Amino acid sequence: MNEPRIAIIERKTRETDIRVELSLDGTGTSNITTGLGFLDHMLVAFTLHARLDLTLNCQGDLEVDDHHCVEDCAIVLGLALDQALGDRKGIVRYGDQLLPMDESLARAAIDVSGRPFAIVNLNLTRETLGQVSCENLPHFFQTFTTNARLTLHLDVLKGENDHHKTEAAFKACARALRKAIAFDTSPILPSTKGVLA
Repeated sequence: MNEPRIAIIERKTRETDIRVELSLDGTGTSNITTGLGFLDHMLVAFTLHARLDLTLNCQGDLEVDDHHCVEDCAIVLGLALDQALGDRKGIVRYGDQLLPMDESLARAAIDVSGRPFAIVNLNLTRETLGQVSCENLPHFFQTFTTNARLTLHLDVLKGENDHHKTEAAFKACARALRKAIAFDTSPILPSTKGVLA
């Protein structure tokens, strides 16, 4: 293990004011306040299962709707992950997880490639979960992936309860990420290009 893989990102716009502190080599400790209880719940689960340490505070224009807070939290979290990864040397690079939650089953596959790409199928049927619009949940993953410069394939394969399906997806993504950013004992960069980009 080299230098600590940490990042602090602040982003302020007319719509949101967000500060994130992230450590990739944590214990799953979180302090998250977005103003959206369901998003807080998902990010706490994500942090725990990825074994990150995350402090995230978002002040946003929730009087408009949830979109800006959800999107901008994903942007800042993605930027923090990208910064904390540095040159990405010494990591496993790939991670995957099949994760059940009661009747729901989610599958995530991640490549910490430096190339942003996401296919996300949560198969949600409700309009909202708490104060979060269900259309913004796949958008969260797509935005996070773009800013973190990851490739993500995330699918909910089975499920009846949209809360369970979404939580299974966040946990599957987290556990796949945990595997991908783990340190590899091999000194070889996992790319025939010689660079992750």
